[in-house]
Amino acid sequence: MTIAEAPPRLAAAADVSLRWYPEAPYSLSRTLGPLLRGNSDPSFCVQGDVIWNALTTPAGPATMRLAPAGGEAGGPLVDIQAWGPGAASAVKAAPRLLGADDDWRGFDEPSFHATLPRIVREARLRSRAVRLPSSGRMVDQLVPIILEQKVTVIEARRAYRYLVHRYGTPAPPAGTSTPPTLVVAPTATQWLQVPSWEWHKAGVGPQRSATVMRALRSAAALERLAALPALEAAEKMQVIPGIGAWTAAEVVQRTHGCPDSISVGDYHLAAYVGAALTGRRTDDAGMLRLLEPWRGHRQRVVRMIQATGFRKPAFGPRMTIQDHRGH
Repeated sequence: MTIAEAPPRLAAAADVSLRWYPEAPYSLSRTLGPLLRGNSDPSFCVQGDVIWNALTTPAGPATMRLAPAGGEAGGPLVDIQAWGPGAASAVKAAPRLLGADDDWRGFDEPSFHATLPRIVREARLRSRAVRLPSSGRMVDQLVPIILEQKVTVIEARRAYRYLVHRYGTPAPPAGTSTPPTLVVAPTATQWLQVPSWEWHKAGVGPQRSATVMRALRSAAALERLAALPALEAAEKMQVIPGIGAWTAAEVVQRTHGCPDSISVGDYHLAAYVGAALTGRRTDDAGMLRLLEPWRGHRQRVVRMIQATGFRKPAFGPRMTIQDHRGH
């Protein structure tokens, strides 16, 4: 990985900027994809190959523009520009966000690689550009993941979108090019000010809203978990009532780029992994047994299966979309 100053033209257009060279195949969209809560996530805007992100940093809000390109020698690069009070903090953290610390060498080591199922080996050959992102922003990841507990993705994303538009703040301006829909998600303090009827109006049941409130009363301690190893952070997170193994795993996959955390308790994942690796559905215990030979890289295995576009046969009932707003 190499970091360099951005060209003068780019630097002049932003408050803070830099140029990052991954020094290996790289896909910005596939790396950051897990951080977006759908195509209408208010804190992101995708314009072709360019990704905009509005975020909160310790120094204040920032608008960040991430633009991939080819380097002078033909290798990939990402130009990073940021505006607003938190611009310097956002740019400093950007390489980790983009997967700079994600190391696939152990996964790609020939003797280990040879043990992987064929579907995973072939997916890795086609997906060398994928990295696991590390946002380091605990609150930003925890809230939308709590909203996804035991409901459909459609319902959770609708609720998150409503609340962010209602209680977030406009992204710091980036000249005339700022996407007009870009919103900085609420800070912990702002989330704690959401009244009960607004959670209700968003379609968030009292159990999930109470979990958000409980967690964010310890927001400073939560943010400190970003400095701990992923599995230790996940364990400490589960001390908060309402945060279990599924939520903690989903968080550290995004905040720490954890290569091993598995979302036990997911409504679909165990059956999906079982169908992909054996042709048969399985439960959480069966999924963990299947993945055990690749401990340390189990999340990488799952990401590679997902990269194939594999879909398991549909059996059994679908999860029903809940609507709490009329009750």
